[in-house]
Amino acid sequence: MGLDIRIPLGLIFLITGGIISIYGFITRNSAIYERSLGVNLNLGWGLLMFLFGLIMFLVGRRQKWQDDPVNPRPWEREGRTSHH
Repeated sequence: MGLDIRIPLGLIFLITGGIISIYGFITRNSAIYERSLGVNLNLGWGLLMFLFGLIMFLVGRRQKWQDDPVNPRPWEREGRTSHH
């Protein structure tokens, strides 16, 4: 199989969420958040995006065994018999 879409998608969210989180952390006591009633949306949404990207990346990396007839899952290998 090819590249799992969750890996690059997770990396995009990891990088974007990390940048937004860092910006939100640096500007946490700034006047730019007065319009949003003092809520630091950059930090909050950046952390959520980072967490989502991390989950997507880890799930994509963890998915080693797919329905692959060449490399079966470990528990399917035992039950296979050769009929030559």
